[in-house]
Amino acid sequence: MKTLSKTLIKSTAIVGSMTMISRVLGFIRDIVIARFFGAGEATDAFFVAFKIPNFMRRLFAEGAFSQAFVPVLSEYKETKSTQALQELIGKTAGTLATVLFFITVLGVLGAPVLIYMFAPGFDASGSRYGLAVDMLRLTFPYLFFISLTAMAGGVLNTFGKFAIPAITPVLLNLSFLAAIFWLSPLLDEPIMALAWGVLFAGVAQLVFQFPYLSKLGLLPKLSFDRHHAGVKKIMNLMLPALFGVSITQINLLVDTLLASFLAAGSVSWLYFSDRLVEFPLGIFGIALATAILPNLSKSYAAGKSEVFSASLDSGLRWVVFLGLPAAAGLFFLAQPMLTTLFQYDAFTTTDVDNATLSLMAYAIGLPAFILVKVLVPGFTSRQDMKTPVRIGVIAVVLNLVMSVILVSFFQHAGLALATSLAAFVNAGLLFITLIKSGVFKPQPGWWVFAIQVIAANLVVCVIYFYDYTAIQWYDWGVFDRVLHLSVEILAVVLLYISAAFVVGIRPRHLLFKG
Repeated sequence: MKTLSKTLIKSTAIVGSMTMISRVLGFIRDIVIARFFGAGEATDAFFVAFKIPNFMRRLFAEGAFSQAFVPVLSEYKETKSTQALQELIGKTAGTLATVLFFITVLGVLGAPVLIYMFAPGFDASGSRYGLAVDMLRLTFPYLFFISLTAMAGGVLNTFGKFAIPAITPVLLNLSFLAAIFWLSPLLDEPIMALAWGVLFAGVAQLVFQFPYLSKLGLLPKLSFDRHHAGVKKIMNLMLPALFGVSITQINLLVDTLLASFLAAGSVSWLYFSDRLVEFPLGIFGIALATAILPNLSKSYAAGKSEVFSASLDSGLRWVVFLGLPAAAGLFFLAQPMLTTLFQYDAFTTTDVDNATLSLMAYAIGLPAFILVKVLVPGFTSRQDMKTPVRIGVIAVVLNLVMSVILVSFFQHAGLALATSLAAFVNAGLLFITLIKSGVFKPQPGWWVFAIQVIAANLVVCVIYFYDYTAIQWYDWGVFDRVLHLSVEILAVVLLYISAAFVVGIRPRHLLFKG
């Protein structure tokens, strides 16, 4: 168990560090977008056109497909021959590519209908609608390339090559920056450059995986065969997983749909606040989930139920230890972070004020967002896709009801708050189900550990409640903003680590027992 624990931590650290590089570049990308284009009708149109293939990518490729593909791939790796493994990869890739091709054609041809469905608040005769349709025709093929990229990443992760799939998203951010600086000045509608950047990035990310698959001898020879036993098993697992593993994304999509009816800029305010939440979620939540799925699948395939439970327990401890302070930091430092990162040129103080409200609402749900990422593999690694679906239905319905209610009181921030509350319901039901089924048995010492983490976070609140009313973030230049924000974040991190040590938390409390 200790060896597996160290492997999980090492894998999470690799994915997390690579993801951090990508997220930092993503912040630079968003800063540039905010500075060049602000938050208005044009950016609203782009974010909707990008969210549609991005949503389908997370729902289909990184969500349902990866959760179904990796357990089957792990099973073949553990129990079948190399030839059988290569055949599975080739036929899965060929079948996936064929299906994606037809979906992409339909998406491009049906762009006007898709924009109407996903953003019904956009006036069909207005500039937002027309721009969104034009950009979706360029961004939708991204789904084809990035889904195949996700499959390649699943293969590499299963063979312990976590760094390459984790660093691949950097190419998307570089493509965006290149499009903004070099392509946008050449276009009559400069923001169209962002759509071209998405398309170029999809191709680049897929091609980037090829040499590493080739080194493993697993570069697929495409072959369409939906009757292959492994392909059929993946398809059967995918059907319920399409919904079950991507509840958070569906809830965020509901936010965009309802926000299209609100004031211009609402979609953009939600986007920029969501981007800040995605930073810790990507560095830690998605990284841990990516690393834990192959470990859980391997433990289940080998019949090691105690190792399976211990692996999940360790993952949950890391969620509590890092998720709570990350959520508190985003909540209390929402306005300083948004001001420091985005409030320049076209992005106004009004935009910061509005984005701050939605960021605080999203921050409340950050621990739940991370918990869902870690808990769902507890089901999918056992090839149980139906249970997350049933729980997900409850979460989506609750989110929709709460969104309709809260948007009346808090506008776009109400949508973010509803998403956070629904995530807690989703995580809570997943956790309770794992406990009741006997699949997960918490290790000793959880109550003491939870009290210690809460105590350490309360100590850090001394910094958050420090009186900043006299500090004028809007009046400062970029140097003063970065300096003050950096000092405060550093102070928070150091105080939290020190407080955690003083109250008795040690590295062994985050590792497997036994």
